[in-house]
Amino acid sequence: MPTGAIDYHERTKHSPGSVREGGRGLEFDNKPRLYKVYTDLPAKPLADRIRPPQQPALAAIAEPTPDGDPTRSLQPGLETVTSLCYYAAGVTKRIDRRGRTLRFRAAATTGALYHVDLYVVCGDLGVDAEGSDGSDAASELEAGVYHFDPRTLSLDVLREGDYRGVLASASEHAGVADAPLSVVATTTWWRNAWKYGERTFRHAFWDSGTHLANLLAVAHALDYRAEVVTGFADRPVADLLGLEPVREAPLEIVPIGSGSTDSESGSGSTDVDPIDPDTEPLSPNEREFPLIHEAWSAGVLESGGAADSWRSGRPAGPIGTREPGDGERIALEPVDHETASSRPLHETIRRRGSCREYEREPIGFRKLSTVLDRAVRGVAMDGRFADDPPLSVVDPYLIVNGVDGLASGSYRYHPARGELERLRAGEFRNEAGHLALDQRLAADAAVCIYFVTDLAAVVDALGDRGYRVAQLEASLTAGRLYLGTYAHRDLGGTGLTFYDDVVSDFFAPRAAGQTPMFLYTIGRPA
Repeated sequence: MPTGAIDYHERTKHSPGSVREGGRGLEFDNKPRLYKVYTDLPAKPLADRIRPPQQPALAAIAEPTPDGDPTRSLQPGLETVTSLCYYAAGVTKRIDRRGRTLRFRAAATTGALYHVDLYVVCGDLGVDAEGSDGSDAASELEAGVYHFDPRTLSLDVLREGDYRGVLASASEHAGVADAPLSVVATTTWWRNAWKYGERTFRHAFWDSGTHLANLLAVAHALDYRAEVVTGFADRPVADLLGLEPVREAPLEIVPIGSGSTDSESGSGSTDVDPIDPDTEPLSPNEREFPLIHEAWSAGVLESGGAADSWRSGRPAGPIGTREPGDGERIALEPVDHETASSRPLHETIRRRGSCREYEREPIGFRKLSTVLDRAVRGVAMDGRFADDPPLSVVDPYLIVNGVDGLASGSYRYHPARGELERLRAGEFRNEAGHLALDQRLAADAAVCIYFVTDLAAVVDALGDRGYRVAQLEASLTAGRLYLGTYAHRDLGGTGLTFYDDVVSDFFAPRAAGQTPMFLYTIGRPA
């Protein structure tokens, strides 16, 4: 019987003892390559001119629903596909160091191991919206199934023809059926497990979440409808992409746009012949980790009907969260849209990094308020509606170390009310560093933001697949926090790992029975 989500989570927790005893050297001569390279597939170059999304980043991340501009009638074209892929997973920064070039990508990824890949499944895509020079951008992309190669900014052609019907049938989701194109995010386990071992199943959703935060922001900045679909039959999607899930598995589907280019929703073939395209070896000795595949298998959905039942059977209201307490409330003070940073989304994504050293200088309360206000409004995921709570399965808790106008201490954030609830006042820099695997970064950060959930309640309501949802809601929200942070010129941020049970104990009794999913830190970069 596959290892369930709760068992997997317990077996992969960090503790001071497990970290002290579990250290192992890395085999750098067996390090996996950072890219998936097909050996004999044709490739289609993407548009020469990337179309930068000009909307301010703080506006792009504030969209909690799937809806784009309802007046927009033009269908996405090749330039749109280029922008979506490039700003979600492309190489956005190159640094020459010690005689070699380091290539950094658009989204934060654990260990910079870049194990998340994007695939495009589309019908015939014609002319994009008007180009910036006023002329029609007459790029087009034929119906097909493609793999995005960030090395060459091109699409590897896996299948020719319209296979959107496979995704529509696998998900039985109206947004997928109606979309001109969908992006499928996958993970190649070994590319991350080389360093992190069995914890990679967690990281699959941490890292796909940061990618999808960028992807949704770009789609919404370009006024396209976009949402994340986590409920789908896994095997048909893997077969469509030519994947063997024990090695590489599909994680999420993101339908982009609406008003399918064909007369019938969900058009395209639902029949899939098997494909197994050759790829370059990842490393001399690729290893498998059975616990990862068992955890993945425990949450598998067998059919589109099962996916629809899983989605429609979800209880109303939040799951795994806690009711507000009676602590002192501090209202956020976010700036309005006219006053907020206007840094465009494309510049913010290019600027984003993962801070490696903080100055112990406070940040402003209004800037923290603005980042929280814009980034924690809700994720367009699995049919979310405007009146749903901003967070459905996780609660945000803060350790405040250095914020002008806000006393140091621990807090619970209530996004629907725009309020912080003080749990404990005091100086907790030492504790903040200890919780985060004794890393100085967390002690030096101005704020540490933990997303926690009652995993037993989530699994009881959503089954083992609910673990994916909880990890993803946390990481996608953290991905938006990244963008909100780097929209400000004097702020930096990074995600960190933590001692699971020590975190729960620190925020007890309020967080009793809850366990952390993700940690994001924010402060002034050194």
